[in-house]
Amino acid sequence: MQFQVTNSPFNEEQAELLNRLLPTLTESQKVWLGGYLAASPSAAVSAVPAAPAATETASADVQAPQAPVVSKDVTILYGSQTGNAQRLSQKAGKTLESNGFNVTVSAMSDFKPNNLKKVQNLLIVVSTHGEGDPPDNAITFHEFLHGKRAPKLDDTRFSVLSLGDSSYEFFCQTGKEFDQRLEELGGERIAPRVDCDLDFDEPAAEWLDNVVNGLSAASGTGTSSSASAASEATAVESEYSRTNPFHAEVLESMNLNGRGSNKETRHLEISLEGSGLIYKPGDSLGIYPENDPLFVDELIQALGWNADETITINKQGDVRSLRDAFLSHYEITVLTKPLLEKIAQLTGVDELHDLIGSSEQVKAYINGRDLLDVVQQFGPFGVSPQAFADVLRKMPARLYSIASSLEANPDEVHVTIGAVRYNANGRDRNGVCSILCAERLEPGDTLPVYIQHNDNFKLPENPETPVIMIGPGTGVAPFRSFMQEREESGAAGPTWMFFGDQHFVTDFLYQTEWQKWLKDGVLTKMDVAFSRDTAQKVYVQHRMQESSKELFQWLQEGAAVYVCGDEKNMAHDVHHTLIDIIEKAGSMSREQAEQYVADMQQQKRYQRDVY
Repeated sequence: MQFQVTNSPFNEEQAELLNRLLPTLTESQKVWLGGYLAASPSAAVSAVPAAPAATETASADVQAPQAPVVSKDVTILYGSQTGNAQRLSQKAGKTLESNGFNVTVSAMSDFKPNNLKKVQNLLIVVSTHGEGDPPDNAITFHEFLHGKRAPKLDDTRFSVLSLGDSSYEFFCQTGKEFDQRLEELGGERIAPRVDCDLDFDEPAAEWLDNVVNGLSAASGTGTSSSASAASEATAVESEYSRTNPFHAEVLESMNLNGRGSNKETRHLEISLEGSGLIYKPGDSLGIYPENDPLFVDELIQALGWNADETITINKQGDVRSLRDAFLSHYEITVLTKPLLEKIAQLTGVDELHDLIGSSEQVKAYINGRDLLDVVQQFGPFGVSPQAFADVLRKMPARLYSIASSLEANPDEVHVTIGAVRYNANGRDRNGVCSILCAERLEPGDTLPVYIQHNDNFKLPENPETPVIMIGPGTGVAPFRSFMQEREESGAAGPTWMFFGDQHFVTDFLYQTEWQKWLKDGVLTKMDVAFSRDTAQKVYVQHRMQESSKELFQWLQEGAAVYVCGDEKNMAHDVHHTLIDIIEKAGSMSREQAEQYVADMQQQKRYQRDVY
């Protein structure tokens, strides 16, 4: 049946929307929608003649189809590497509880997969890590769900919130895979999947609103104001947060590398006095940087615009000059495929449309280029500054592993930042935050910061547990935090550090501190690998291999292993080296060794802070 203005009470626009929607609905969705509308307080039938008394009794047994009442028990499972998915899950749990639901929030690694078939309302909040991979604490559940043992979920209703970064090729891939697989197993969506970029707060809030409304309608309950629920959920949190950063004073900034080094690694000490912010070893510091003023000026000039022209930067109607907006509000140094698609649609430039038509060409083009490259090659564009700014992504915070213990440094937080400089496509390029810290930041200046808590990278609860730390380069940062904390608490368990960099003389980060911890017995053992000091490059995984028997003995005695640093190369190599060591030193098959590592992850004895 086609809705028309002449045969329905709808206007032309409403009729068109309904005609587009209804053919896409499944039978179960139509039944649910009918029940929802019938149960709505505003649903009343008017202008219908009263039926004769004789027929009232006869028709009493004929009732409109009712949507089945759905359980008020909700399970939220999260897969999180840095803590964002966990925080959003906990917030969603509090919001749902304030609306009368019984909520269980759990990491996927702590959830028993065999209980999945008992779950009627399932919410998945998951990030995508690396090249489209699940975060570490989601791997086992992801494998189970995509394996032969996954149960049919015909009685399960679900929704997925997916976190990602659109600058990566496989944007929100893990969330997309969970969403598709749950549907394949027979699940029915409570609300459509939402894929969030780095600025995830608003889309995550909209997803939660849709979920609350969907669950409330199905269970026959009303909803409280999402705004008040959100405020209740965050009432116990610090005044300062990701959306309300603390402007912290920089106390100290020093270069950790010696003269003649190929690198510049900044050690920043930042005051948290008056903020009320607290952290634990393993947490990260979020910093909102500013773009390079010279780069901003060059970009505005290439666009042919007036730097003082004002634009609106958000839904709240805040206004900034174009220059100020490009300095601190918008990301202008990173290209993504979605951004190029939006610019092509906005400007109508044929060459840009041709470029985005090929995935391989887009991937090659965005590597090492920024917004200025696009403007210089395809611009200037005949669009307004406001229209152009509207397609840009908000400046994301940069996360750095905290390199200090709050117990050892009250009201302070320390970070270790490697300055990023390189040449690509004929032009020198700089890291936005790292070069701000290296070149333009002085003691006394302030930075907008917040604490990113990460329960997936924490010291063992038992201070007697042996600890193995693997962190080359700036990956050393959280282990400085670990050692300061253990020194303050007097933890007695043995500790073993693997550190690597280019040169012993210039690149041994925090060398005197490590030597002192060794001397004092806080650190039991340290192995170092300086790749450029020998003819054949030596890395941390080689040092692990050299001590394979002793390392396996530590594992057998219950040691917890921590890895921090580059995921694509170092962490990948360390992971496979760990499996190799277990396989050979433990006289196991490859499959048994892989299961040994998987069990360590499940027991939280193998944790990674990788990027």
